[in-house]
Amino acid sequence: MALLPPSARSCCFGVGPTRDQQPTRLYTAREGSKGRSRPQGRRVLPIERTRGSEILFGVAPCSMALSQARRDLFRLFLKQSVGPQRLVSSELVLQAAARGVPVLHVGRRELDELCGGRVHQGVCLEATPLRYKRMEEDEGSDGESTNRQLLWLVLEQIQDPMNLGALLRSAYFLGVDRVVTSRRNSCPLTPTVSKASSGAMEVFDVYSTDDLRSFLKAKAAEGWEVVGTVSQSETVENVPVISCLEFRWNKPIILVIGSEGDGLSLETQLLCHQMLLIPSGRTLHPGIESLNVSVATGILLHSICSQKLRKGKGLGRLLARCHHDVNCAAVSDPAEGARAPDLLISRKPDAVFGVSRVLPLQQQG
Repeated sequence: MALLPPSARSCCFGVGPTRDQQPTRLYTAREGSKGRSRPQGRRVLPIERTRGSEILFGVAPCSMALSQARRDLFRLFLKQSVGPQRLVSSELVLQAAARGVPVLHVGRRELDELCGGRVHQGVCLEATPLRYKRMEEDEGSDGESTNRQLLWLVLEQIQDPMNLGALLRSAYFLGVDRVVTSRRNSCPLTPTVSKASSGAMEVFDVYSTDDLRSFLKAKAAEGWEVVGTVSQSETVENVPVISCLEFRWNKPIILVIGSEGDGLSLETQLLCHQMLLIPSGRTLHPGIESLNVSVATGILLHSICSQKLRKGKGLGRLLARCHHDVNCAAVSDPAEGARAPDLLISRKPDAVFGVSRVLPLQQQG
């Protein structure tokens, strides 16, 4: 049997079930008669891995992978369970049956061995790895335009898989249109990333680029605004630094996030049009003046994306009001284009001045 290279080799190689076998119970979870404890030091039966596969672990990553057609799936491993967990297992079995994936019932120690002792929640799935998509594979598929509100998240050398997973989860939840990473010195899309993303990695394409700086220059030339991030103690030469609360989203944005330890490289900072900082709620002690990269990114993304939500609600209120009032009309701030009305013109003459009034939208109930 040919072995995988060391970097992809599992610790649990050996003789075991083949892919064409029926689902098999590898051992009995409770041995002996009722009330007798399980024998100590029971030998764990090694499980042979399919060449080129990896082991996903956790309910959400495995369920999302089963629901998508992005991976080749080989076997689903489930722990014998009772109570609410049994219902989850039944749902996973149905998903596996729909995809034609064999199901094997194994014990906790076998699952621990398969996933290297990580928190598997009684579920592991053998599958082919996911890879980053190259920007060249899907260039222009979003139909990006300078007249549309787009938000891309660019990650420069994020190396911690837990941080990357949390970033993907926040980006997916908050409506980021695309995530792009620098290929050099960045974490690959591993099962740990999928677990930390709560399965978002299984449904959300992630792209990479070999030349981050050229990519940012090209997008800036197309009319995108490149926005970086800094901590409160940092300054950037010739690049304005503003609070994220003051930032206004009026063109397609690329939010660039730097690595966990060093932040954005100087070369990348100089390509940014603005730098955002998160204001703190107190005077900070030296040495704890920054946030975890995934936490900071979630705050920044919410600050930006909430502008779209506010404008959408404001537009709905305005249109509803104008629908019932033939004497009003909505106009847009020229700086904002035609995306959302910022002013309400009342066609009724003002009782004092005898002219139409122009009122900010936020003054309208």
